[in-house]
This record gives sequence, C-alpha cells and structure tokens, in this order.
Amino acid sequence: MTPEVLVLVEDWADPAVALPSYATAGAAGADLRANFPPDQRAGVTLAPGERRLVPTGLRVEIPKGFEMQVRPRSGLALKHGVTLLNTPGTIDADYRGPLGVILVNLGAEPFQVVHGERIAQAVIAPVVTARFVTTQNLGETARGTGGFGSTGRG
Repeated sequence: MTPEVLVLVEDWADPAVALPSYATAGAAGADLRANFPPDQRAGVTLAPGERRLVPTGLRVEIPKGFEMQVRPRSGLALKHGVTLLNTPGTIDADYRGPLGVILVNLGAEPFQVVHGERIAQAVIAPVVTARFVTTQNLGETARGTGGFGSTGRG
C-alpha cells in the first residue's frame, strides 16, 4: 500500500514552486522546496551560525499510522555546511499547520536560500506506538549500563 499525503498549497505561496517530489525512482526522500511569501521571493541569506525557519508554502495531511520525517539534503551539508537544526524533524499525522524547515548554516560562508530551491527531504514512515509500563527490574544484557562511547571510539 502506498500512503497518500494530501498537500494544501497556501494562498500566498508561489504555485510555480514544485510540490514535494522524488528525484529518482529509488529515492527514499521527496525534495521539499523553499517557497517564500511574495515580499521575500528574493530569498534569505543565512550568516554562519544563523538558523531560520524557511517556509515551504505547504500544509499536509499525513495518513494515520505514518509520520513525515524532515531530513537534511546531503549536498547542502557537504558543499555549504547547511543542515537542519532538529533532524530528523517529525511531522505528526494530526498536525495541520504550515510546513517549515529549520535550516542552520554551520559553514564558514554566508549561504543564500533561493526561492524554489530544494532545502530538505521528506521521508514518509510508518509509526509504531508503544505502551510504557513501570517495572522494578530490567533484563540483563552484555552491554549493561554502558553508553556514550562505551562500545568504542565515538
């Protein structure tokens, strides 16, 4: 079954900016694009260390039992040091607000976010909900309480 994500384009958004789409047949993530309001169509510049919420001009309805994970684009990260601040970001199935992407410039140079540019990717994934239960004891494992680098370097 292929989940269907309903997309609402905001009234102010540029309809010429492409909807989320997969660049190749084997792509897991659909590209999300910057879609600025009319008075910001020149885009924005992120100074080194600066973060900003970049609009996509979209709202989505994700099927119950799924989430949209918003992830960085590897090319922006490698070439410019631009990534997402909260990655992966989760868009829940019951959220109906604007879809924005929190970009951060970790590079050494200012980065221009261009209107219509691919800024992130969206992965639609199934959600498993758990039931959390208190207990007095946890099962033993070989690792035990070791964490934060206990299994090797980094």
